[in-house]
Amino acid sequence: MRIGKGCITAAVLTLSLAIWPKAAPAQDIVQEAMSSFPVGTVRVEYSSPAKLRALPNYATLSQRYTGQGIRKLEEDLAKLGIQQEEINELVIGWQAQGAEMSLEGVAQGRFDPKSTSERAAAQGLAASPLGKTSAYCFGAEAGGNCVAIFSDSLGAFGSLDSLAAMIKTRDGETPNAGSDSTFAKHVEEARSDAAIWGVSVGPAIADWFKGWMPNQSNVQLDWKQTFKGVDVLRYNVQTTDKVYLAVKLDCTSSQTASSLTQVFQGLKLVQQMAWQTQNPNAPNPFQSLAVDRSDRQVQLNMTTPYSALEAGGMPGR
Repeated sequence: MRIGKGCITAAVLTLSLAIWPKAAPAQDIVQEAMSSFPVGTVRVEYSSPAKLRALPNYATLSQRYTGQGIRKLEEDLAKLGIQQEEINELVIGWQAQGAEMSLEGVAQGRFDPKSTSERAAAQGLAASPLGKTSAYCFGAEAGGNCVAIFSDSLGAFGSLDSLAAMIKTRDGETPNAGSDSTFAKHVEEARSDAAIWGVSVGPAIADWFKGWMPNQSNVQLDWKQTFKGVDVLRYNVQTTDKVYLAVKLDCTSSQTASSLTQVFQGLKLVQQMAWQTQNPNAPNPFQSLAVDRSDRQVQLNMTTPYSALEAGGMPGR
Protein backbone atom coordinates (compact mmCIF):
# COMPACT_ATOMS: atom_id res chain seq x y z
CA MET A 1 0.00 0.00 0.00
CA ARG A 2 2.78 2.41 -0.92
CA ILE A 3 0.72 5.38 -1.92
CA GLY A 4 3.54 7.87 -2.47
CA LYS A 5 5.72 5.44 -4.30
CA GLY A 6 3.13 3.95 -6.61
CA CYS A 7 1.42 7.25 -7.45
CA ILE A 8 4.56 9.19 -8.14
CA THR A 9 6.22 6.37 -10.08
CA ALA A 10 3.23 6.11 -12.38
CA ALA A 11 3.01 9.88 -12.74
CA VAL A 12 6.64 10.41 -13.64
CA LEU A 13 6.65 7.50 -16.06
CA THR A 14 3.57 8.97 -17.67
CA LEU A 15 5.21 12.37 -17.93
CA SER A 16 8.04 10.93 -19.96
CA LEU A 17 6.41 9.81 -23.17
CA ALA A 18 4.78 12.37 -25.45
CA ILE A 19 3.41 15.84 -26.09
CA TRP A 20 -0.37 16.26 -25.85
CA PRO A 21 -2.13 19.27 -27.39
CA LYS A 22 -5.35 18.34 -25.58
CA ALA A 23 -6.78 15.63 -23.35
CA ALA A 24 -7.86 12.40 -25.02
CA PRO A 25 -10.78 10.46 -23.54
CA ALA A 26 -9.59 7.83 -21.07
CA GLN A 27 -11.74 5.18 -22.71
CA ASP A 28 -9.95 5.67 -26.05
CA ILE A 29 -6.46 5.13 -24.70
CA VAL A 30 -7.63 2.17 -22.62
CA GLN A 31 -9.12 0.60 -25.72
CA GLU A 32 -5.87 1.26 -27.58
CA ALA A 33 -3.99 -0.46 -24.78
CA MET A 34 -6.26 -3.48 -24.66
CA SER A 35 -5.87 -3.94 -28.42
CA SER A 36 -2.09 -3.47 -28.19
CA PHE A 37 -1.12 -5.54 -25.14
CA PRO A 38 -0.87 -9.30 -25.77
CA VAL A 39 -3.22 -11.81 -24.22
CA GLY A 40 -1.74 -12.95 -20.93
CA THR A 41 -1.38 -9.40 -19.62
CA VAL A 42 -1.83 -9.64 -15.84
CA ARG A 43 -1.94 -6.00 -14.85
CA VAL A 44 -3.13 -2.75 -16.42
CA GLU A 45 -2.79 0.71 -14.93
CA TYR A 46 -4.24 3.96 -16.22
CA SER A 47 -2.87 7.29 -15.01
CA SER A 48 -3.60 10.95 -15.67
CA PRO A 49 -0.54 13.14 -15.15
CA ALA A 50 -2.71 16.18 -15.91
CA LYS A 51 -4.39 15.54 -12.55
CA LEU A 52 -1.22 14.43 -10.80
CA ARG A 53 0.62 17.61 -11.79
CA ALA A 54 -1.90 19.51 -9.68
CA LEU A 55 -0.65 17.74 -6.52
CA PRO A 56 0.87 20.00 -3.87
CA ASN A 57 4.67 19.91 -4.06
CA TYR A 58 4.49 17.61 -7.08
CA ALA A 59 8.01 18.47 -8.25
CA THR A 60 9.48 17.55 -4.88
CA LEU A 61 7.45 14.36 -4.62
CA SER A 62 8.28 13.19 -8.14
CA GLN A 63 11.99 13.75 -7.58
CA ARG A 64 11.92 11.85 -4.27
CA TYR A 65 9.92 8.83 -5.44
CA THR A 66 11.28 8.32 -8.93
CA GLY A 67 13.44 5.22 -9.19
CA GLN A 68 16.75 5.17 -11.01
CA GLY A 69 15.28 3.22 -13.91
CA ILE A 70 12.55 5.81 -14.48
CA ARG A 71 15.02 8.68 -14.31
CA LYS A 72 17.12 6.91 -16.94
CA LEU A 73 14.06 6.58 -19.17
CA GLU A 74 13.35 10.31 -18.79
CA GLU A 75 16.92 11.11 -19.78
CA ASP A 76 16.73 8.84 -22.82
CA LEU A 77 13.47 10.35 -24.04
CA ALA A 78 14.81 13.87 -23.63
CA LYS A 79 17.55 12.97 -26.09
CA LEU A 80 14.82 12.38 -28.68
CA GLY A 81 13.27 15.75 -27.94
CA ILE A 82 10.20 14.13 -26.32
CA GLN A 83 9.04 16.57 -23.66
CA GLN A 84 7.06 16.05 -20.47
CA GLU A 85 4.99 19.11 -19.75
CA GLU A 86 1.83 18.54 -21.79
CA ILE A 87 1.18 14.83 -21.22
CA ASN A 88 -2.33 13.85 -20.12
CA GLU A 89 -2.81 10.06 -20.13
CA LEU A 90 -1.00 6.75 -20.26
CA VAL A 91 -1.80 3.06 -19.90
CA ILE A 92 0.86 0.59 -18.75
CA GLY A 93 0.59 -3.19 -19.06
CA TRP A 94 2.52 -5.92 -17.25
CA GLN A 95 3.23 -9.51 -18.29
CA ALA A 96 4.67 -12.25 -16.08
CA GLN A 97 8.00 -13.59 -17.29
CA GLY A 98 9.10 -16.23 -14.84
CA ALA A 99 9.54 -14.59 -11.46
CA GLU A 100 9.81 -11.14 -13.01
CA MET A 101 7.34 -8.66 -14.51
CA SER A 102 7.95 -6.95 -17.83
CA LEU A 103 6.03 -3.83 -18.77
CA GLU A 104 5.17 -1.70 -21.76
CA GLY A 105 2.98 1.32 -22.29
CA VAL A 106 0.93 3.23 -24.84
CA ALA A 107 0.39 6.98 -24.89
CA GLN A 108 -1.77 9.29 -26.97
CA GLY A 109 -0.61 12.72 -28.01
CA ARG A 110 1.15 14.69 -30.71
CA PHE A 111 4.28 13.12 -32.14
CA ASP A 112 6.69 14.38 -34.78
CA PRO A 113 8.31 11.34 -36.44
CA LYS A 114 10.62 13.49 -38.56
CA SER A 115 11.92 15.50 -35.60
CA THR A 116 12.33 12.34 -33.55
CA SER A 117 14.28 10.69 -36.36
CA GLU A 118 16.57 13.71 -36.70
CA ARG A 119 17.22 13.89 -32.96
CA ALA A 120 17.93 10.14 -32.87
CA ALA A 121 20.43 10.48 -35.71
CA ALA A 122 22.11 13.36 -33.92
CA GLN A 123 22.45 11.13 -30.86
CA GLY A 124 23.89 8.29 -32.94
CA LEU A 125 20.82 6.09 -32.42
CA ALA A 126 20.00 3.81 -35.31
CA ALA A 127 16.35 3.15 -36.14
CA SER A 128 15.32 -0.45 -35.57
CA PRO A 129 12.69 -1.48 -38.19
CA LEU A 130 9.45 -2.46 -36.51
CA GLY A 131 6.67 -3.31 -38.94
CA LYS A 132 5.65 -0.08 -40.65
CA THR A 133 7.44 2.06 -38.11
CA SER A 134 10.77 2.19 -36.30
CA ALA A 135 11.93 1.98 -32.72
CA TYR A 136 14.76 3.92 -31.12
CA CYS A 137 16.51 1.96 -28.41
CA PHE A 138 18.90 3.08 -25.70
CA GLY A 139 21.29 0.21 -25.10
CA ALA A 140 22.42 -2.55 -27.41
CA GLU A 141 20.23 -5.26 -25.92
CA ALA A 142 16.55 -5.75 -26.75
CA GLY A 143 15.69 -5.39 -23.08
CA GLY A 144 16.71 -1.72 -22.97
CA ASN A 145 14.39 1.28 -23.20
CA CYS A 146 12.88 1.64 -26.65
CA VAL A 147 10.40 4.16 -28.03
CA ALA A 148 8.20 3.72 -31.11
CA ILE A 149 5.79 6.10 -32.80
CA PHE A 150 2.76 4.34 -34.22
CA SER A 151 1.18 7.52 -35.62
CA ASP A 152 1.26 11.26 -35.10
CA SER A 153 -1.08 10.75 -32.14
CA LEU A 154 0.02 7.45 -30.61
CA GLY A 155 3.35 6.32 -29.17
CA ALA A 156 4.59 3.36 -27.15
CA PHE A 157 7.54 2.27 -25.05
CA GLY A 158 9.03 -0.96 -23.78
CA SER A 159 11.80 -3.33 -24.74
CA LEU A 160 12.32 -3.96 -28.46
CA ASP A 161 10.84 -7.45 -28.01
CA SER A 162 7.79 -5.99 -26.25
CA LEU A 163 7.23 -3.41 -28.97
CA ALA A 164 7.56 -6.06 -31.67
CA ALA A 165 4.95 -8.16 -29.86
CA MET A 166 2.67 -5.14 -29.63
CA ILE A 167 2.94 -4.55 -33.38
CA LYS A 168 1.92 -8.15 -34.08
CA THR A 169 -0.94 -7.87 -31.61
CA ARG A 170 -2.20 -4.63 -33.13
CA ASP A 171 -2.02 -6.22 -36.59
CA GLY A 172 -4.15 -9.14 -35.40
CA GLU A 173 -1.41 -11.73 -35.75
CA THR A 174 -1.68 -12.66 -32.08
CA PRO A 175 -4.60 -12.35 -29.60
CA ASN A 176 -4.81 -9.13 -27.61
CA ALA A 177 -5.65 -8.56 -23.95
CA GLY A 178 -9.15 -7.46 -24.89
CA SER A 179 -9.87 -10.90 -26.33
CA ASP A 180 -9.70 -12.33 -22.80
CA SER A 181 -13.30 -11.62 -21.80
CA THR A 182 -12.66 -12.19 -18.10
CA PHE A 183 -9.69 -9.82 -17.92
CA ALA A 184 -11.47 -7.26 -20.10
CA LYS A 185 -14.41 -7.36 -17.68
CA HIS A 186 -12.07 -6.75 -14.72
CA VAL A 187 -10.56 -3.75 -16.50
CA GLU A 188 -14.00 -2.33 -17.25
CA GLU A 189 -15.05 -2.76 -13.62
CA ALA A 190 -11.88 -1.01 -12.42
CA ARG A 191 -12.35 1.98 -14.71
CA SER A 192 -13.03 5.27 -12.90
CA ASP A 193 -12.37 8.99 -13.12
CA ALA A 194 -9.53 8.70 -10.59
CA ALA A 195 -6.05 10.04 -11.32
CA ILE A 196 -4.78 6.46 -11.16
CA TRP A 197 -6.69 3.21 -11.39
CA GLY A 198 -5.78 -0.32 -12.26
CA VAL A 199 -6.42 -4.02 -12.09
CA SER A 200 -4.17 -6.98 -11.27
CA VAL A 201 -4.72 -10.72 -11.56
CA GLY A 202 -2.64 -13.82 -10.84
CA PRO A 203 1.01 -13.13 -9.95
CA ALA A 204 0.51 -9.39 -10.44
CA ILE A 205 -1.55 -9.19 -7.23
CA ALA A 206 1.38 -10.05 -4.96
CA ASP A 207 3.69 -7.95 -7.13
CA TRP A 208 1.42 -4.93 -6.67
CA PHE A 209 1.45 -5.24 -2.89
CA LYS A 210 5.19 -5.75 -2.74
CA GLY A 211 5.58 -2.53 -4.67
CA TRP A 212 3.14 -0.45 -2.64
CA MET A 213 3.78 -1.71 0.89
CA PRO A 214 6.45 0.40 2.59
CA ASN A 215 8.94 -0.89 5.16
CA GLN A 216 9.19 -4.40 3.74
CA SER A 217 11.65 -5.39 6.48
CA ASN A 218 8.84 -5.00 9.03
CA VAL A 219 6.65 -7.59 7.32
CA GLN A 220 7.57 -11.26 7.13
CA LEU A 221 5.02 -12.55 4.66
CA ASP A 222 5.00 -14.94 1.74
CA TRP A 223 3.12 -12.56 -0.53
CA LYS A 224 2.41 -15.17 -3.17
CA GLN A 225 0.87 -17.51 -0.60
CA THR A 226 -1.03 -14.68 1.06
CA PHE A 227 -2.90 -13.87 -2.15
CA LYS A 228 -3.24 -17.42 -3.40
CA GLY A 229 -7.02 -17.32 -2.92
CA VAL A 230 -7.54 -13.90 -4.56
CA ASP A 231 -8.91 -13.77 -8.10
CA VAL A 232 -8.56 -10.08 -8.87
CA LEU A 233 -7.42 -6.81 -7.31
CA ARG A 234 -8.85 -3.45 -8.39
CA TYR A 235 -7.60 -0.12 -7.09
CA ASN A 236 -7.89 3.60 -7.64
CA VAL A 237 -6.19 6.70 -6.28
CA GLN A 238 -8.14 9.95 -5.99
CA THR A 239 -6.16 13.16 -5.51
CA THR A 240 -7.99 16.14 -4.03
CA ASP A 241 -7.15 17.83 -0.72
CA LYS A 242 -5.59 14.50 0.31
CA VAL A 243 -4.72 11.21 -1.38
CA TYR A 244 -7.44 8.56 -1.22
CA LEU A 245 -6.53 4.96 -1.97
CA ALA A 246 -9.28 2.36 -2.44
CA VAL A 247 -8.52 -1.32 -3.03
CA LYS A 248 -10.94 -4.19 -3.64
CA LEU A 249 -9.89 -7.84 -3.63
CA ASP A 250 -12.26 -10.53 -4.87
CA CYS A 251 -11.51 -13.83 -3.15
CA THR A 252 -12.37 -17.38 -4.15
CA SER A 253 -14.40 -17.95 -0.95
CA SER A 254 -15.77 -16.14 2.06
CA GLN A 255 -13.35 -18.12 4.25
CA THR A 256 -10.39 -16.82 2.24
CA ALA A 257 -11.78 -13.29 2.54
CA SER A 258 -12.07 -13.70 6.32
CA SER A 259 -8.48 -14.91 6.63
CA LEU A 260 -7.19 -12.12 4.41
CA THR A 261 -9.05 -9.54 6.49
CA GLN A 262 -7.23 -10.76 9.59
CA VAL A 263 -3.90 -10.50 7.77
CA PHE A 264 -4.57 -6.88 6.80
CA GLN A 265 -5.69 -5.96 10.30
CA GLY A 266 -2.39 -7.32 11.60
CA LEU A 267 -0.43 -5.48 8.92
CA LYS A 268 -2.17 -2.27 9.87
CA LEU A 269 -0.92 -2.50 13.44
CA VAL A 270 2.62 -3.40 12.38
CA GLN A 271 2.83 -0.56 9.88
CA GLN A 272 1.35 1.94 12.32
CA MET A 273 4.10 1.19 14.83
CA ALA A 274 6.84 1.12 12.18
CA TRP A 275 5.75 4.46 10.75
CA GLN A 276 5.59 6.09 14.18
CA THR A 277 9.10 4.88 14.95
CA GLN A 278 10.60 6.04 11.65
CA ASN A 279 8.54 9.21 11.18
CA PRO A 280 7.56 10.35 14.68
CA ASN A 281 6.70 13.90 13.65
CA ALA A 282 4.82 13.05 10.46
CA PRO A 283 1.11 12.22 10.08
CA ASN A 284 0.61 8.46 10.27
CA PRO A 285 -1.36 7.36 7.17
CA PHE A 286 -1.96 3.87 8.59
CA GLN A 287 -4.21 5.30 11.29
CA SER A 288 -6.79 5.92 8.57
CA LEU A 289 -6.52 2.47 6.99
CA ALA A 290 -9.95 0.83 7.04
CA VAL A 291 -10.22 -2.92 6.45
CA ASP A 292 -13.69 -4.18 5.60
CA ARG A 293 -15.14 -7.44 4.33
CA SER A 294 -18.34 -8.27 2.48
CA ASP A 295 -18.78 -11.98 1.78
CA ARG A 296 -15.93 -12.85 -0.63
CA GLN A 297 -14.65 -9.29 -1.11
CA VAL A 298 -12.10 -7.46 1.04
CA GLN A 299 -11.91 -3.67 0.84
CA LEU A 300 -9.08 -1.39 1.92
CA ASN A 301 -9.43 2.37 2.15
CA MET A 302 -6.74 4.81 3.18
CA THR A 303 -6.68 8.60 3.37
CA THR A 304 -3.23 10.17 3.34
CA PRO A 305 -2.23 13.84 3.71
CA TYR A 306 0.39 15.01 1.23
CA SER A 307 2.77 15.74 4.09
CA ALA A 308 2.92 11.99 4.77
CA LEU A 309 4.05 11.34 1.21
CA GLU A 310 6.97 13.70 1.73
CA ALA A 311 8.12 11.83 4.84
CA GLY A 312 10.86 9.23 4.60
CA GLY A 313 8.72 6.21 5.31
CA MET A 314 7.44 5.67 1.79
CA PRO A 315 10.44 5.39 -0.53
CA GLY A 316 9.97 4.98 -4.28
CA ARG A 317 10.93 1.93 -6.23
